[in-house]
Amino acid sequence: MKNVLATFFFFTLCCIGFSQKKDSISLKNGIDKPSLLPIHHFGLFSARINQNFKVRPSDKSTLNISYASANTFHPFVEMYLPKDEATRQQMSQLIWFNRHFWVDQQTTPADYENIVIDAVFKNFRVDFNTKIGQNHELGITLRSYLVTRGNYPFSVFTSDEFIEWFHSNIAGGEDPFGRKYYGLNQVNVRYTNRNGQVMDLQDGDFLIGGIEFNHFYYPQIASLTKKNIFLNFGSHLGVNTTSTNPSIDLGFSGNIVKEWKTKNNSELRAAFGAAVLRRNLINLGDVVQLGNNNYLGSFEGMFEYTNYTRKGNYHSVGVNYQIQSSFMQREERDYYQFVGQWNAIHSGWQNGFEKLYEYQSAWSWLYTYGRKDYSFTIYLKQDLYLNNSPDIQTGVSLRIPINKV
Repeated sequence: MKNVLATFFFFTLCCIGFSQKKDSISLKNGIDKPSLLPIHHFGLFSARINQNFKVRPSDKSTLNISYASANTFHPFVEMYLPKDEATRQQMSQLIWFNRHFWVDQQTTPADYENIVIDAVFKNFRVDFNTKIGQNHELGITLRSYLVTRGNYPFSVFTSDEFIEWFHSNIAGGEDPFGRKYYGLNQVNVRYTNRNGQVMDLQDGDFLIGGIEFNHFYYPQIASLTKKNIFLNFGSHLGVNTTSTNPSIDLGFSGNIVKEWKTKNNSELRAAFGAAVLRRNLINLGDVVQLGNNNYLGSFEGMFEYTNYTRKGNYHSVGVNYQIQSSFMQREERDYYQFVGQWNAIHSGWQNGFEKLYEYQSAWSWLYTYGRKDYSFTIYLKQDLYLNNSPDIQTGVSLRIPINKV
């Protein structure tokens, strides 16, 4: 998959290199970036925070319409968590694949969970942003998802066929994670937590994930502005509307952007942001607990290079890195036991649960073409950490103005 990413990045650089230049540059409003949040099978039910790398409120209200496709695969696996403290201490001395404490509920009482995830998820997202004060901006987001098999022509790079062709012919080896063993183009999404609650999705399910309200404050600090350094702070309220997780989330974020102008009518930008989200601050009904870590912390960093044409249009290429804290409380890693088809799938059979206890991380490569207030972005996301949550994700986004302030 690294070769595909390198080819994509080289192509976007070529687009920039052959563009024409202009005599003066009109500074863009920070970094062009649609939502790059991974389409995680737990995360799609919560209002996770998308970092904001703009440097000021937009003078015009805008709509950002996005579509993304992501392939996620985790074979069926069961997990046992001993309730007895002595057993936990004993298991903590063993590496996870040598733990075999569970016999039955009478002799070794344990919490039990199981999970299987196999689908291509489609994300449809609409972001509306409008200036509400000199240094303030309001954003409203509607997010939705479609559960699919990932058949052609609706899924190309995210289809099972493409991913397994890549593994077989370029890197990874023959069926390294068991997709072919279980069958390609399947939908099998089911999670049973330790409370007996079940999340179950079927092929063709369409979910209105929720609506989000985001307020951003852009402080004007003269000493930083002189150095082309900009800050913004966000507060985030998410109302989740699925029957699986009807709830309200609350979060906060902070971002910093640094800009450089170069002599060849180009610009460089670097941005970093961090956020914390309190999931399920208020439950609006019966919810399925999707992981026992109520707080999700996240960090995002991005670099972008922009080159302008004589007509004032621009090409931008960027690289983005995201990392998020685990959905499960990490201390449980010391004593969990997994049961799965390890003899048939020698790599990643345990991922369905193991990766819920690890940080979620991913790299994205982006190309944007913009003119005045319009921009069009395509991106490719790869986890590289091999957490398969998702394995690969692609997306497109169109930003358009809707009125003047």
